[in-house]
Amino acid sequence: MKKLFIAFAMVCSAKAVFTQPGYQDSLQKFFTSYVNNHEVVTAENRKFIQFFSPDPAYRVVARFEKAKNSSWFQMETLGREKKLYRVYGTLSFVLQNQPVTLNLYQSQTLLEDPELKDYLLLPFTDETSGKETYHGGRYLDFTINDVKKNTVVIDFNKAYNPYCAYEEDKYNCPIPPKENHIPIALKAGEKNFVRKQ
Repeated sequence: MKKLFIAFAMVCSAKAVFTQPGYQDSLQKFFTSYVNNHEVVTAENRKFIQFFSPDPAYRVVARFEKAKNSSWFQMETLGREKKLYRVYGTLSFVLQNQPVTLNLYQSQTLLEDPELKDYLLLPFTDETSGKETYHGGRYLDFTINDVKKNTVVIDFNKAYNPYCAYEEDKYNCPIPPKENHIPIALKAGEKNFVRKQ
């Protein structure tokens, strides 16, 4: 069964990428918009925001399974204040021929906001964390509407740093729980932020 799922995931991922016109162009637009509109990094320092080169292999189709009766818990942060989250569901996929399962989280605070109540967070670490990428992990954002027929498209090329990567003492950025560690070097998305002197 696992082999069948792996083969299915790889085929879906490849088809999703190569049948989408202008994929590289759309990623470049995403990077440009991300840098130009960054809310924390000021204009003179935005040139130090760096991404790995886009790679379609890091765009995968994940199988989604909604959590049942998930309890709220206090997620650790890089600041003093913990934040309440619950597991909304799990995402299972294959990356570099390795099966991976990650939790997708829902914020209690955002659930109370009519404009953000559908927001979901995928925080993760990988083997680049603390090396090429920020030690506190990286994030991807989703909404409930991104779940389609029990699948979610994950594009790690769009993984971004939490605000703490730029001003660690100022924010309470959720720390990815240990179960959201990807045991490979995921060379996609935003790199570590380093201001050159």
